[in-house]
Amino acid sequence: MKTAAVITLACLASASAFAPASNGRVVSSLAAKAPEPAAKKSLFRTISEMDLFAPNKQVNDYGARSTKNNSVGKLSSNAYIPNGLTKAQYEAVRAKEDKKKSDNYQKNVNKAGKFLDYTQFYIDRGTDTKADWKKDVNLGHRMTKTKYDWSGNKDGESKGFFTK
Repeated sequence: MKTAAVITLACLASASAFAPASNGRVVSSLAAKAPEPAAKKSLFRTISEMDLFAPNKQVNDYGARSTKNNSVGKLSSNAYIPNGLTKAQYEAVRAKEDKKKSDNYQKNVNKAGKFLDYTQFYIDRGTDTKADWKKDVNLGHRMTKTKYDWSGNKDGESKGFFTK
């Protein structure tokens, strides 16, 4: 027991020997209380307050491609040109593809925001108040026109998509 107490005391003495000594309270103008620094924003707050589209709010809107300066690159003297085509022919092909792509995009932009109101669809179908649509041949679905007459009439007189 005495041995354990002596060893513990020796360990404490050696540990305190290597600890820095405290000089007490130092009074100087350098020790004056510094003003509180401004609260630093956390990384999450900084990222969540970012507005990546601040300079141009409409840059990512649907249909904004027409306002951007996107174009097909110009062919240089070292550019790839497929065998069998001249540079002018290949430029024409690329311009035609670019026009086709932009026309298709514009067609889709023109359709944007136009949609079928399902409430009106259910009223037209009769689903809102009764279940007669379930007995119909097409089960309430809208039928599209087809290229051919599938009614089975030989004389060319079509009575509609479905005949009863």
